[in-house]
Amino acid sequence: MSAILTTADDVDIQPATYSISTALIRAHGYAALATLIISALFGIVVAIKFVLPEFLTEYPWATWGLLRYNHTQGIVFGWLGNCFLAFLYFAVPRLAGRDVTGIRLGWVLFALWNFGMVLPGWALIEANLPQPLLAIKPLEWTEFPLAINMVTELCLFLMVAQFLWPLIAGPERHRLYISAWYIMGGAVFTAFAFPMGSLVPEFTPGAVGAAFSGLWIHDAVGLLVTPFILAMAYYVIPAVTGKPIYSHFLSLLGFWVLFFVYPLNGTHHYVYSAIPMDTQKAAIAASLLLGCDVILVVFNLLKSIQGSWRKACEDVPLRFVWVGVVFYLIVSVQGALQALMPVQRLIHFTDWVIGHSHLAMLGFASFIASGTLLYMWQSLTDFRYHRRLANYAFWLIFGGLMLMFVDLTVAGIVQGELWNSSQTWMESVTSSMPYWWIRVFSAIPLIAGFGCLIMAMTWKSKKDLTERRGL
Repeated sequence: MSAILTTADDVDIQPATYSISTALIRAHGYAALATLIISALFGIVVAIKFVLPEFLTEYPWATWGLLRYNHTQGIVFGWLGNCFLAFLYFAVPRLAGRDVTGIRLGWVLFALWNFGMVLPGWALIEANLPQPLLAIKPLEWTEFPLAINMVTELCLFLMVAQFLWPLIAGPERHRLYISAWYIMGGAVFTAFAFPMGSLVPEFTPGAVGAAFSGLWIHDAVGLLVTPFILAMAYYVIPAVTGKPIYSHFLSLLGFWVLFFVYPLNGTHHYVYSAIPMDTQKAAIAASLLLGCDVILVVFNLLKSIQGSWRKACEDVPLRFVWVGVVFYLIVSVQGALQALMPVQRLIHFTDWVIGHSHLAMLGFASFIASGTLLYMWQSLTDFRYHRRLANYAFWLIFGGLMLMFVDLTVAGIVQGELWNSSQTWMESVTSSMPYWWIRVFSAIPLIAGFGCLIMAMTWKSKKDLTERRGL
């Protein structure tokens, strides 16, 4: 692994001087799977309410808005957040050449993340209390109350303390691999972007507050999710193929463009709004530039697999990762194009946007996160791994996602055309109903795939045990 991940010409491989906390990897991995299922169930009920509006209406906690908030917050903090932390405990000691800051700190972070943020956040959204600190926030991707946001910010700074110090002070600090760059960038930028986009808008209402909220509406994906997911991809691909990344220059170019450009992207959610037009145009330009950056990153990652495509198809964790990389290209080019004003006129507020967001979070992010979890479970001794169930999980999730994405994309075009015509609003609702039913049915392979993913990481077969990949 050291020879594969290093960027130095002369490699002096020393005996490992670090330890890996398998207990924390296991804890965060299982927490990720548990919150994935819960978040998916929230989303399924939300989808059902589109076609059966009376479903669960007798329960105040089961309103569409509350469940939708818990669905999105559960995915970004419960599922993906725990995946990131499991990966960091696996990768950072190897990348830094030394232990993480502290195991006790790790368990404090685990408890705060899951029992101080995710679970209480879900409970407070369902309670829907009126107190300012405990009330739901009307801000996209940060609906958890202010009290929970304070815990989130504490967790983010604990992440910095736990994982950045080993990378900065470790023996590998002079030849950091690109995964380490993305880990440091994601941890630092998120710690500052989250309060800017999640807390400041609460005290600056109106157009100014909306402009600030753009720093988290999109940066939750760009400065939290994307850096850690790309760190996973840059780690797993060379580890499985046994070959170095195609271009270290392209990897660093992609890194710097991402962090310089992405903070400006959030305002493209407010095209045709009261926010100054120059700000909107800057966000559109940044979106187009980011699309070009993604093309470079995806080219670099896929070229790194060149010559190993047979392994890429046969190895299930790697297949999850490279398919997620392809989704990254599709969703980013789509995002750059839909930021343009002529496209916004047609698709804004339609189901096209919902399909786009699911391709980002379920396609790009979750495929790479799932592949990384499976890679870790396959690599670590005493961790259960079932290759056949992992393969079932891939195809079920892939099929369900494709059905949902195509369905919602077509539905968005239909809705946009009807809204721009002389038809009534209810005509668009009636025309959308068949597409909404298809979305409900797409949940069947998705939830089955998530179930297979869980079983793949909790069951094991004798054949798989004999084919374990060495560290």
